[in-house]
Amino acid sequence: MSLLFTPVEIGSLRARNRLWVAPMCQYSSTDGMPNTWHLTHLSSFASGGAGLVMTEATAVSPEGRISPDDTGIWNDQQRDAWAPIASEIRSRGALAAIQLAHAGRKASTWSPLKA
Repeated sequence: MSLLFTPVEIGSLRARNRLWVAPMCQYSSTDGMPNTWHLTHLSSFASGGAGLVMTEATAVSPEGRISPDDTGIWNDQQRDAWAPIASEIRSRGALAAIQLAHAGRKASTWSPLKA
C-alpha cells in the first residue's frame, strides 16, 4: 500500500491518511462569517476521504483580509460559526485545521469577484 494512504501522527493528532486539502479562498463570506457554503464545501472533502481539511485563509483582523469577502476569526461570533464546521469535518473522519491569515500591506477592501 502506498504511504499516501496510511495514517500519520503529528504529536497527539492522527490523520487517517496523508491526503490533505490545501486552503482555497472562496470569497464567500459576509462580514467574515463562515456560512452553509463553507460547511458543505469543506465537509465534502472529509466525506471524500481526506485526512485533513484546511480552511481558506481566515483573517485575524478585519483590516488584514485579502478581500472583504474572506472569512475571519477576529470575534466571538465568527469563532462560534466555525465550531459546527470543524465538528462536521471531524464527524466525517478528518482533522479540521484553519489557515490563520493577515494580508499585511496587500490587504484589500475590494472583492476580486466584484471589481
